[in-house]
Amino acid sequence: MLDLSEISKTFNPGTINEKRALHRLSLHLDPGDFVTVIGGNGAGKSTMLNAIAGVWPVDEGRIVLDGHDLTPLPEHRRAFLIGRVFQDPMMGTAPHMQLEENLALAKRRGQKRGLGWGVTKEDREEFHERLKTLGLGLEDRMTARVGLLSGGQRQAVTLLMASLREPKLLLLDEHTAALDPATAAKVLALSDQIVSEHRLTTLMITHNMTDAIQHGNRLIMMNEGQIILDIRGEEKKHLTRQELLEKFASLAGTPMETDSVLLS
Repeated sequence: MLDLSEISKTFNPGTINEKRALHRLSLHLDPGDFVTVIGGNGAGKSTMLNAIAGVWPVDEGRIVLDGHDLTPLPEHRRAFLIGRVFQDPMMGTAPHMQLEENLALAKRRGQKRGLGWGVTKEDREEFHERLKTLGLGLEDRMTARVGLLSGGQRQAVTLLMASLREPKLLLLDEHTAALDPATAAKVLALSDQIVSEHRLTTLMITHNMTDAIQHGNRLIMMNEGQIILDIRGEEKKHLTRQELLEKFASLAGTPMETDSVLLS
C-alpha cells in the first residue's frame, strides 16, 4: 500500500543551521498495516509524515501510495488519498463552522465542487449515524460550532473526518499528546475502532511506549532520520517497555536514562 524508497530530507542545507532530518529512509506497508512509530526528539518521525503528506518535497527518493507516485505532487493533490489527525486539537477542523458542515467538507474531499446544498438530508442522516458510533452525544449537536467542543471531542470528530472517505493511508501525528490521560485513552480506543472497522492502513506517531506496544500490528523505531528497529507479529505482542528501552539504548548508542525521558 505504501512504499518509501530511500527518501532524504535536509533543512537549511549549506548553512550553519543545516539539519539532516531523513537519510535514505525506506519503509513498506502492506494493506491494513497499523504501524506505531516511536523515537527520540528529532528522530525524524514527524518529518516522515510531513513528507508523505506533501507538506514539503523530499530531496531524493520516491513515495508511492497504492500505485500512485506521490513524489512530485503538492499537498492538496494528495488529499484524496490521505487522511490526517494532528497533535493540536485546534487543527483539522474549521472552528467557526458547524459540526455537520465540517463533516460535509470532509466527505467531499478531493471531489470537484459545484453549486448545490452544502449539507443534504442524506448527509445529515449519515452524519447522525456516524457520530452516534463515537458515543459522545455529538449526534444531537450537529449544528453546534466545532470551536465550542472540548479538545477530546474535536479529536474524535477529526478522526471521523479523516476516515469518512476511507483514505488509502491514515496519518496520526501524536494525536493524543495534548489530551489528558482519560480523554487520550478514549481517543485511542476510537482510533482502534475506526482503523479496524474500515481496515485502514495507518501510521501513528507516539511518545508513549505503552501505547506503541498495545496498539497496531507493527512497531518501528526511528533515530537520526532512519528506521533502526522494525517489530511485528508475536514479537510485538510479547514486547515490554523495559525490553523496548534496552533495544533503543543498544541500537541508538544512547544512555538508557536519557531514552526513558525522551520516550515516556
